[in-house]
Amino acid sequence: MLWIILGIIISYLIGSMPTAYILGRALKGKDLRQFGSHNVGATNAFRVLGKGIGITVLFIDIIKGIIPTVLISGYIISKNTSLSPEITRVIFGVAAACGHNWTIFLNFKGGKGVAVTFGVLIGLAIKYSALRIIFGYVLLVWILVFLLFRMVSLASVLSSVTLPIFMFLLKQKQEFIILGIVLCVLIIFRHKSNIARIIQGKEKRLF
Repeated sequence: MLWIILGIIISYLIGSMPTAYILGRALKGKDLRQFGSHNVGATNAFRVLGKGIGITVLFIDIIKGIIPTVLISGYIISKNTSLSPEITRVIFGVAAACGHNWTIFLNFKGGKGVAVTFGVLIGLAIKYSALRIIFGYVLLVWILVFLLFRMVSLASVLSSVTLPIFMFLLKQKQEFIILGIVLCVLIIFRHKSNIARIIQGKEKRLF
């Protein structure tokens, strides 16, 4: 279990790296928490810091989800832990998402976990071919909703809801279905204020 605990800590710390905050400070001299939605995620970075930095934040945050589920998990699994490879990767992926949402480096106030969640799914799809079609479906839902409404929050919430549904319908392993439910709950929880604004018709569109 020592290796699992170490892997969880490392995965959490990787997820905790506040990419948008660091780039905002370094490149624009701005604390992203003081502008826009006050969120240190890719969408607010896109709005406040510009397209280039926003896309960079998105890319790095996705990588933050891939590394724990592929590299960190692979190393820990090679140590012959008592947990199955699937459960190990799921645990480390959730740890990375929690790190992003509640980063230790910013008083446990982080992003909303969408990019990291996509990174976790990409990492799992790399290792398990059966998950590739599910990732494709979830991404397609995100794209379609965004193109229709131009709301990142709405696209993120609705695509996250479809994740456990696709996992269940396509008869994935129980640990992957549970992962889908956990990631969905995390994203909905982090988007509570956005959901309220969507219902009230006050949510901002990206463009």
